[in-house]
Amino acid sequence: MRTTISTPRATLLTVALGGMLLAACEKPPSPAAPPTLDRLAGMVAEGEPPPRAPDAPEVARGLAVYTRHCLECHGERGVGPAGDWRVRDADGHYPPPPLDDSAHAWHHPTAVLLEMIRDGSPGGEGKMPAWRHKLSEPEMQDVVAYIKSLWSDDVYRLWWKMERQSLEP
Repeated sequence: MRTTISTPRATLLTVALGGMLLAACEKPPSPAAPPTLDRLAGMVAEGEPPPRAPDAPEVARGLAVYTRHCLECHGERGVGPAGDWRVRDADGHYPPPPLDDSAHAWHHPTAVLLEMIRDGSPGGEGKMPAWRHKLSEPEMQDVVAYIKSLWSDDVYRLWWKMERQSLEP
């Protein structure tokens, strides 16, 4: 013998679950927005690290921009040129540093990485040109997304701690 118990709580639970199932069937979830500086600032409050998606569209676009404009100096997959990037050349400039996690790029928050791309080598220490009039802001953000995709998970977690500190008021 089967007994059905109908209570307001059971009815509410049934309606809620049914509504959730219908909502889930109506449309697929929208893709996550890229981690812009505003969105990163919001994540700081929640303690949530930004998403890592090596196949994300922004990373693919960043690779394309990197290949056209950065590869010549910073090398395939950001490994940099041969030699020590910490030793000045004959002209007194530092060579292009690696952008993977073997050098210091990951020590900088997103805002600083974007600033270096926009303005070039700080204080004329290196030979990196300013890209502000050659690349759009979205292209520069995509390049930074590509650079971050080169970092190991451990380095990315360390970078995220610095990123969070840089975004705190």
